[in-house]
Amino acid sequence: MAVPVEEAVAALSTFSLEDDQPDAQGLAIMLLGGRHATKSPIDYEDVAAYRLSLSEDTKSINHLNVLVQEGREMVAVLYTYRSCVKALPQLPDSMKQSQADLYLETYQVLDLEISRLREIQHWQAAAASKLAFDMQRFSRPERRINGPTITHIWSMLKLLDVLVQLDHLKNAKSSIPNDFSWYKRTFTQISTQWQDIDSMREELDDLQIFLSTRWAILSNIQVELFRVNNVEDILQVLILFCVETLESESAMLYSQRHALLRVLPVLVALAMSSEKDGDAIFKKVRVTRLINLFKRDLVIPAFPDLHLAPASMLKELAGHFQRFSAQSRLFSLPSPHEMAPREAIEYQKHYSIVNHIAGIRLEHDEFVLRYAAALNQLQLLKVADAAADELNKEIKDSMFECLLEGFQFLSKWTGQVWEQCAWKFSRPCKDVFPLDEDHSTPVSDYEKVVRCNYSQEERKALVELTSYIKGIGAMLEGVDAFVADCVWEAIHSQVQDFVQNKLAIMLRTSFKKKKDLGRVLSDMRTIAADWMGNSSRLDPEQQGRRGNDENAISFLPRPVAPTAAQLHCLQFLIHELVSGGTPKKSGGFFGSNDAEIPSNDMRQLENFCNRLAFYPHILDFKATLSHVTDLGFLWFREFYLETTHVIQFPIECSLPWMLVQHIIGSEDTGLLESVLMPFDIYNDAAEHALHVLKQRFLYDEIEAEVDLCFDQLVFKLSEHMFGHYKSYSASKMLDPTFLAAAENAERFVVSPKRYDALFKMRRVQLLGRSIDLAFLIGQRMNKIFRENLDYLFERFESHDVCSIVELQQLVEVLRCTHELLSNHLMLDPFKAMLSEMTEAISLVSFSGRISSQVFAEIQNDLLPNFILCNTTQRFVRSSKTCQRAVPRPPAPHAKSSFLWGNHDLNMAHATLSQLYSKFFGLPHMLAAVKLMGHHTLPWLIQALLDLLSQKVTNSLDPRVADLRGALPKAISIPSFDGGLAGCLNTLQEQLQWVLNYEGKGETLQCLKEIGNLIFLMSLLDTVMRELETEQFMQIAPWLGLVPGNDCQINQVLTEDQSSPFVSLFKEATAAILSHPGCLSPASFISMPNQVEIAETIFMNIVHSGSILDYTLAFLSAVLDTVHTKWNTLSKTGLIEITTTRDFHRIYSGIQFVYCGEPLDESTTNQERYGDGVSWGGCAIVYLLGQQIRFELLDFAYRVLNVAELEHVSTAQTTLAERIKQASPLHNQEVETFLENAKKARRINSHVFSMLKARCPLEEKPACMIKQSGSMVPRIKYPMTPSAFKTLPHKACTMEKPSIPVSKVSS
Repeated sequence: MAVPVEEAVAALSTFSLEDDQPDAQGLAIMLLGGRHATKSPIDYEDVAAYRLSLSEDTKSINHLNVLVQEGREMVAVLYTYRSCVKALPQLPDSMKQSQADLYLETYQVLDLEISRLREIQHWQAAAASKLAFDMQRFSRPERRINGPTITHIWSMLKLLDVLVQLDHLKNAKSSIPNDFSWYKRTFTQISTQWQDIDSMREELDDLQIFLSTRWAILSNIQVELFRVNNVEDILQVLILFCVETLESESAMLYSQRHALLRVLPVLVALAMSSEKDGDAIFKKVRVTRLINLFKRDLVIPAFPDLHLAPASMLKELAGHFQRFSAQSRLFSLPSPHEMAPREAIEYQKHYSIVNHIAGIRLEHDEFVLRYAAALNQLQLLKVADAAADELNKEIKDSMFECLLEGFQFLSKWTGQVWEQCAWKFSRPCKDVFPLDEDHSTPVSDYEKVVRCNYSQEERKALVELTSYIKGIGAMLEGVDAFVADCVWEAIHSQVQDFVQNKLAIMLRTSFKKKKDLGRVLSDMRTIAADWMGNSSRLDPEQQGRRGNDENAISFLPRPVAPTAAQLHCLQFLIHELVSGGTPKKSGGFFGSNDAEIPSNDMRQLENFCNRLAFYPHILDFKATLSHVTDLGFLWFREFYLETTHVIQFPIECSLPWMLVQHIIGSEDTGLLESVLMPFDIYNDAAEHALHVLKQRFLYDEIEAEVDLCFDQLVFKLSEHMFGHYKSYSASKMLDPTFLAAAENAERFVVSPKRYDALFKMRRVQLLGRSIDLAFLIGQRMNKIFRENLDYLFERFESHDVCSIVELQQLVEVLRCTHELLSNHLMLDPFKAMLSEMTEAISLVSFSGRISSQVFAEIQNDLLPNFILCNTTQRFVRSSKTCQRAVPRPPAPHAKSSFLWGNHDLNMAHATLSQLYSKFFGLPHMLAAVKLMGHHTLPWLIQALLDLLSQKVTNSLDPRVADLRGALPKAISIPSFDGGLAGCLNTLQEQLQWVLNYEGKGETLQCLKEIGNLIFLMSLLDTVMRELETEQFMQIAPWLGLVPGNDCQINQVLTEDQSSPFVSLFKEATAAILSHPGCLSPASFISMPNQVEIAETIFMNIVHSGSILDYTLAFLSAVLDTVHTKWNTLSKTGLIEITTTRDFHRIYSGIQFVYCGEPLDESTTNQERYGDGVSWGGCAIVYLLGQQIRFELLDFAYRVLNVAELEHVSTAQTTLAERIKQASPLHNQEVETFLENAKKARRINSHVFSMLKARCPLEEKPACMIKQSGSMVPRIKYPMTPSAFKTLPHKACTMEKPSIPVSKVSS
């Protein structure tokens, strides 16, 4: 069944098209729509219907308005004129024969531009003649009664203003006479063969005189104007109108005020150049009033980058106007560049916005409150069923007053921006500084008036005022259609109240006996009264006979605004009415009238007349709003482009971009929400270039700058946001104890900033385009994260492996930053970016950037240059004399935001990271595992095992072979009878094969690297067990794993013999499939099978083995390749004590050397090789099954046993005393040897205990020899028990633990 249209429309009205994007931008009206005023198609043609003899007046007004529009187009042509000669090519000497062709082409190009100048010359002559003729008409006796209407006065002043602007531009543009002189030169060259060129020459001469003469247009006006007599009267009227309008500040728009300020000096100069007494003007307008106006507005905006000074204009026009009567007081006014410094400071306070921003801020806040209250009341009124007429009128009048007040505020604030710019252009900065300090480039004039001329406080004030203007403009634009009826109804109500009630009271009181004036009031009622066909209409006499309460006529409110003709006629009649009274506010109408109008009635007429001037602007709501919020003039710089001879200025000199840079770099976080407001200046400038100046090249320049600036905005905003959130994350990761102990800990606290509004900007209107700012910031953020990761990895590659803890912390901070920004922006997953930057994103890539660098550092630096400290379980760097050089790339340079966010946090975290930079231990291995992940960790393990195999087979095996070759046939074990000294002497004599071996240092180094590798794998195993235990605790409840009574792991299954994880998904799948609303059941059928596969994967984590156990097994397999050489079988089946050539005998000799004299005089053997020698040698001895033989036959152990036997001999002197009796040097060496041997035995015992616990060997039977010489077979010699009870027991083996399963019903 079809839905009725009414219901469909009502349903559509319930949908909301609004989103959460804040109003952080200005009007941003589409360029295609334009911002032009709505032009009335009738052009006051309905004035004749009111029979007021205004037909001739309206025709003149329309003609003047046409001339004004044409003149503005001429002004646009002159303002945007750029020299064509600069773009013309210059022929080389080899092509001089083509000079004639070049002249012809040049002439054809320049003729198009010069033709426009001819049009301007002809137009200004016609406009001056029309303006002079129009003024002369009001100087005739027959027109002295009425005088010009207000609209006519404004039209004449606008045309005069256009002529002044045109003349000022002609004087300022030096490229125009230059192009003309080049044009005339080419004309002379190519016109030699032409005919009848005399007229063309005369025309060119006239044009040359026009272009080269200063103030030629105003001089022409002066000549045309004074062709008749009595023109001084109309000049006085215009001057009086300008003065009184400026003093009363009754001009609603700032452009009207600036126009009056521009034409007032010209009018004064014209009046003073009269043949009559030029000073007669000062009888009606005292000179002090003019001086006060000229002093108050010393600089007048003429164009975006050009200004006028009344004092300078008067002084200059005095030399161009004939019969100019000099008024010394007017000529005493100083020009802007002639003022004393103290006086300039006072004017600086007047023009600078920073001195008025406090009052502007108060006006803005109060207006926003009143506007919001009025708008809320109007919204409630429209949804209410019915409301009293008085309440309805009060609310709508309040809304109208708010709108009018808003327009007045916007006009005043925009005018202040214009005037500040004009003042800045008139007072260039003297203390300039180059844009690039590295290059001594000269500072241009434009930089002196813009870039160097605005302080930080002034930029902040301008940003704030721009935000106020654009913010209120956006507020008013949003209610354009909503308040249209309210505006029309309020204007209709005010007009009807005046003409039906107040005029009726005047007719029966003040004007009762004044028939002529009463006729004027009756005409006003006839023209504007809206009786709405009401038959109860009363005459003024009848209305006066009624009671006081019934005097006011009630009329129904109607949203019908008066026409432009009605407003024009009402203004004319009011001035006709008051022309006989005092001219204080009458606009200077001449003629006398004996009629006396009461002050109260005069005040009402004046107020209503001022209101009539506001109505056309507020009725043309959109055009007026666009005009009073237009700040596009802040971008234009045509005059300075010409004077500095450059194509365009850099964006750092552009005022809108300067404001954006100030916002981004400011510490005031409240300004960030206004960062898009200056970009609306570009929208205004582009609209002005297309629709007013009508120049495509200007729009192209604006578009090019906007593209560059917006890219810079996205770049800087992204950097700013990234740095802030990076600092915030880094501050949260600081240790609380560090903050408690630090001085000025508040500098490590990062305050929040207002980025929320910018994160929601999805539709930024810029040059007619809608831009997703949040998307662009997200794109840039992705790039920044990747650049930051790449910088961190490059930084890690330029340092040793000890910096991996800092790298892991930096990556963690970056991860936290990504998490914070992901709440507002669409970012790539951090894991994907990390995999991409570590080059581990491919399915066949088993080694990443981090794992490759870690392995390279372990191989090239950690193993050879670090020593193991078994007590602290750490690797520390050996002395510098023992280190190998490791080539590394230089450390990259980057911003502070790529580390910890800002300078203070960088210093704090650097202090904490310094604690981990001198060693490599468990924290470093944990950081490495977290960074590499399980994807590349197997590759690292395999690479380390391969390196271990190479160390054994390629490095250690050749050296062991050399030592076995140098080994004597028999080495006897010293007896206890010879004592300590005899034992040492005997061993040193028998161990010359080791002491004299040249490669003993390399052999110790090789054993150290093997031991370091084994200990490194034990660290990796510890870290992996810690992480796997943590992961096991997370997945155990889902798999049903619980601890059993026998310290084993039991699995609790449900009734269907499944784990809780699988059972939960089976039940969920069954529930989904049984639901009738399931649309695609096939996609859920395979879910239980997938869950079972996942369960298998998780169970493998529980069954994971030990890395250390695998390492020892791998090393045992490697030793099998040299087992026959390093572990020979005894021919007799007994232990060979003196003739053995097994590895334990080689290692005993090496250990004896290690405990003896240092191989390098600069450092001890312990400082050079550390405890890694013991780890490497003992591991090989143990895995070869030679532990017992080593402990039984080791040379160092033998010395310790002899020393201990002497020490326990209480009947003799102590060992220490006996050592002191020997030579001091020899005693010190023996004592050092004993200390080293004791330490080596302790470490060996620890390593053997650990190896037995992690990799127990099979207990093999041996034979015992009795004293009689007979053997007792099959005696088991167990492994030496561990001296450290904290080591793990035999329960931890390489085999996978079996998990007993117990069936438990759920």
